[in-house]
Amino acid sequence: MVKTMEDMEKKARLRLVSGILGYTTGFFHMNNFTQLMPVILSSVTDPLGPDPGSTVIKSGEIEYLGQKLTLTQSMILHKQIAIKQGLERIFIISPNVRLEHPERRKSGKHLFEFSQVDFEIAHAKKEDVFRLMEDFMSGAVSHAKACYGDELELLERKLRPIEGPFKIYTTHELRDKHGEDWEKEMSLRSKQPFWALDHSREFYDKEDPARPGHYLNYDLIYPEGFCEGLSGAEREHEYDTIMRKIGKHGIDTVRYKPYLEMAKEGLTPSAGGGFGVERLARYICGARHIGDVQLFRRVPGEPVTI
Repeated sequence: MVKTMEDMEKKARLRLVSGILGYTTGFFHMNNFTQLMPVILSSVTDPLGPDPGSTVIKSGEIEYLGQKLTLTQSMILHKQIAIKQGLERIFIISPNVRLEHPERRKSGKHLFEFSQVDFEIAHAKKEDVFRLMEDFMSGAVSHAKACYGDELELLERKLRPIEGPFKIYTTHELRDKHGEDWEKEMSLRSKQPFWALDHSREFYDKEDPARPGHYLNYDLIYPEGFCEGLSGAEREHEYDTIMRKIGKHGIDTVRYKPYLEMAKEGLTPSAGGGFGVERLARYICGARHIGDVQLFRRVPGEPVTI
């Protein structure tokens, strides 16, 4: 069978995805993280809100033996519970299902089913996450160039070396300078990843005690127009604060009862984040659309063929 250039490029991208998974697993094990198995169905999952940037139109739900279970949208709540059990440093390569609005097809960076590397560190601060991810990104790009040079050459992808520490901005200064579409504008302008801090979003992202209305959270933004790759935060761990924020945003406390009962017993302070495997692969491959790094595409607005 004669292989077309399209077939060869697809195989090259899939080999790079495989290499990224191998490097990621090795990196976290070498940094003394315990790998946990993912949770696919649960009575609770990340509500992904309140987040003005979210366009998830519904949660995936099934009924099993009379109980309503939800497909995992993110393992953040489970990560907090795992840290509460005494695990100091954890990571999971977790399937996520986020049923995005079909308009997200046009973004080039959204999927409704993807794999996320979720990690959490007990008693950590945001600076600990910055150092970890700066080392990770530098190593991931170096690994791709050293071990997958033929694939990168076939894809005509010229990767710049990653050099930390990354620049740090607040969302307020970025919005004031570049408007509401600051992420795309700054990503296109940048040659290195950078951190964007202080987003108003989910209840579990810690509010800065010294500056009410500001948050100890962060996004890692890829350069060259590839946009956001990681979201994370220091976590709210005090029950009264969690309840106040849940009440403020009108989140159903009954649905989150198992999580809230554990929070009432006391959660461990922590910080962490999650990054999409496919978004990282898209950046490393230089792919036009994130669906191009999946063998079985799961793009909002596209029919599922198999």
